[in-house]
Amino acid sequence: MKKPDSFQLSQEQAHALEMLQSGENVFLTGGAGSGKSFVIKELTKDLDPKTMPILASTGAAAVLLGGRTFHSFFGLGIMEGGPDATYERASKDGKVMKRLSQVEGCIIDEISMIPGEALMIAEALAQKARGSKLPWGGMRMIAVGDFGQLPPVTKTGQKRDWCFLNRVWDSTGFQVCQLKHNQRVQDSEFLDVLAEIRNGRMNQKVADFLNSRTKPHDEEQSGTRLFPRREQSDNYNQKKLAEIREEELKYEAIYFGEEKFVQGLKKSSPVPETLKLKPGCRVMFLKNDANKRWVNGTRGVLVGEEDQYLIVRKDYGREVKVEKMTFSLLDAEGNVRASVIQYPLILAYATTIHKSQGATLDELWCDLSALWEPGHAYVALSRLRDASGLHIVRWNPRSFIVDPLVQKFYQNL
Repeated sequence: MKKPDSFQLSQEQAHALEMLQSGENVFLTGGAGSGKSFVIKELTKDLDPKTMPILASTGAAAVLLGGRTFHSFFGLGIMEGGPDATYERASKDGKVMKRLSQVEGCIIDEISMIPGEALMIAEALAQKARGSKLPWGGMRMIAVGDFGQLPPVTKTGQKRDWCFLNRVWDSTGFQVCQLKHNQRVQDSEFLDVLAEIRNGRMNQKVADFLNSRTKPHDEEQSGTRLFPRREQSDNYNQKKLAEIREEELKYEAIYFGEEKFVQGLKKSSPVPETLKLKPGCRVMFLKNDANKRWVNGTRGVLVGEEDQYLIVRKDYGREVKVEKMTFSLLDAEGNVRASVIQYPLILAYATTIHKSQGATLDELWCDLSALWEPGHAYVALSRLRDASGLHIVRWNPRSFIVDPLVQKFYQNL
């Protein structure tokens, strides 16, 4: 049975929180399931988002965090024209300069997905805005993430622009806080295998473990399917929905705000414009509930609808009434510019490996035969609490990719 979520910091996490509250520049890292997000959540309870904003690596993550993206906060946009042109544009933008001069610092979430070039331009802009050659012009920086997971987006044929390779990373003088205890997994054998995979050691022990969990795909069996590509995930969800012989329920999202921001929200929002469900379908929650009835990632089955509510029976839990919630897109200043009102649910038969990062699953099926990114296989396997819930359709040693530069970085920490 699923263990209840703990709302108490471990000794290791409490020490991490003390470091983060020290006023220093800190890099908070650790493998999947070590509780990085939980520690940051505790930290931000006492922080003013106006003076210490939390910045996400992607638009979708920003909407879920209720924050801003790193690129919008520093005025980088899509970095059109390269680093020099990006710096010139942003340095002449009065709003960007004022914003950077007034904050105490910022928290960068999922730092592994921020390219080094973006980090370099951002620091130069902070120094100009604050009239100081100190690292980041004296801004306080907290970076959170695991370089053993998903990498920055890199143009085809180019080397991965890991931000820890950029001179700015060293000059920032991060104090490193590494969480080593996995809060998600208790099975010691599974923990050992995950550690080997994260560190790029494809040995006989790992091969034996993967073979022991490999079996033909059984569509009748429960468990979330993880796919490397979004269209594969979408197609599987719609296929499973079509198999349910119940009337389809449709819920249109309500958008409001300035048109250009609404269009941006439609691209980055985790909720669909039209949510299609059926009684008996598997669903997943997308947002934490203020009353702690569910958290982002909780799964269950749709029972039906009642007035303005959907009724969901949570896995290993009770039935809850789910009301519509608001998801907002903030501008670089932290002001809400567009919002969408929709039920915080999506179909939960399948998702992508990228979207699963940060989630906890009790059971999953995945095909590990043709992955192409560092950390891809590790992210997929480390979603689980227990190896008994793992079903591998196929696997190939070539899918277990670890960038040697990341290995070296962690060896030197």
